[in-house]
Amino acid sequence: MLETLQSIFNAFGAAILVPVIIIVIAMILKVPFKKALMSGLTAGIGLQGFTLVINSFTPIISPVIQSMVDNTGINLPAFDVGWQATSIVGYSTQPGMLFLAVGIILQTVLFLVKWTDVFQPSDLWNNYSYCVWGSMVYVVTGNMALALGCMILLNMYSLLNSEIIARRWSTYYGYPNTTIVGMHNIEPAMFGLIMDPVLNAIGFNKIKLNPETLQKKLGLFGEPTVLGFFIGSLIGLIGNITNLGAISSWGSILTVGIATAAVMAIFPKIAGLFANAFTPITDAARKSTAKREKGSGREWFLGINDAAGFGEPATLTAGLLLIPIMVLMAFILPGNEVIPVIDLVALPFMIQGLVALTNGNMAKVIVNGVIWFSIGLYVCTATAPLFTEVAMDVGIALPAGALLITSFNILSKPLASLIFFAFLTASPLWITVAIVAYLVMWFLFRKNKKAFYDYLDRQAAKNNSLETGQQVA
Repeated sequence: MLETLQSIFNAFGAAILVPVIIIVIAMILKVPFKKALMSGLTAGIGLQGFTLVINSFTPIISPVIQSMVDNTGINLPAFDVGWQATSIVGYSTQPGMLFLAVGIILQTVLFLVKWTDVFQPSDLWNNYSYCVWGSMVYVVTGNMALALGCMILLNMYSLLNSEIIARRWSTYYGYPNTTIVGMHNIEPAMFGLIMDPVLNAIGFNKIKLNPETLQKKLGLFGEPTVLGFFIGSLIGLIGNITNLGAISSWGSILTVGIATAAVMAIFPKIAGLFANAFTPITDAARKSTAKREKGSGREWFLGINDAAGFGEPATLTAGLLLIPIMVLMAFILPGNEVIPVIDLVALPFMIQGLVALTNGNMAKVIVNGVIWFSIGLYVCTATAPLFTEVAMDVGIALPAGALLITSFNILSKPLASLIFFAFLTASPLWITVAIVAYLVMWFLFRKNKKAFYDYLDRQAAKNNSLETGQQVA
């Protein structure tokens, strides 16, 4: 049964599953069938558009990033194989296949009983993140109950984190009543939330480093497409720094620049199309809420793939700037054994929570990112031996010259690693502490949800940037 479920899941991606879910939800909210159908189709078109753009951009920039890493001369034993290979590992293990079924049931039930106001099953693909951690627990302990417990608790923490940033993410990126739910790309937001008052105290909120301000101050050179061209060209220049005398190098440099500018130009148009898909559901939900007693209506969010925020100007710009910075950090951090490579292009995915919380303040995003992802390199270093063992068990070959493998995007997660290590010890004490900590956080957030959302909006407004990142049509 699990293999059948896995094959169905692999056959139908987000561009098919999300439209079906949207149509079903729209019909439940009594949206006319024609509008519901068009809403679903529009969402599918938008998601496919995001995929096409990202899949076209990645092969252009990835070789340049590889060259950048090679040019540094860094020789570290743990090689970053990327989230794509990691997802294969996650879904190829026994715990991974088991969680395919358990995760769908768990996430649906939690939403229906109102434990959470985020409907997570609309982005099932990203469940592999839980599977990887659970598989490593299983390799060490041989205990499926511990592995399953680890995955479930990680899912609970992740869902809570997703709900915490839901309204801010939805507001900033301009997608009504939606949020991202991939555990690996939500976690940095929690660090950003803690750091925000600290950065404000030293004046980072007064640094107007966001796309809107750059456009006003720099004129033509601040336009997102022009800025994208220069940022992309800079990445290309660093990647080709040892061979600038060759005309092919300059072709590569300018190609990366044009490709980055293209993402900046095309993404907002696809984003506008995608956002329109949620209008009928949002309108129907508001009408339904209006019929109830004032204050008793439920504000809920549909989980969507984080590809929806990849090309937003502040997100893509800050993410690209972090690429050479994190290569440098890998080189200078004492005790680090990981060289991030494949997942560097995923940095715009990884910082979306930080961007939304800081209202596009790229100075804050970069500082938070450098600190958090540097800590994450140590987590990758600690878990690389276990992940390598799991990957080899399912038939993943090690790249030439690599002693260990890891995933910078998936495994550089300090908070997730705390839950993971609690279950790895099999200690009832530490597992209980992890569970109690979650329950306390859940209770405090649910009791003060509106006040907390208002606080996040006030903090975001202090960054002197527009309320929304994308100008959605």
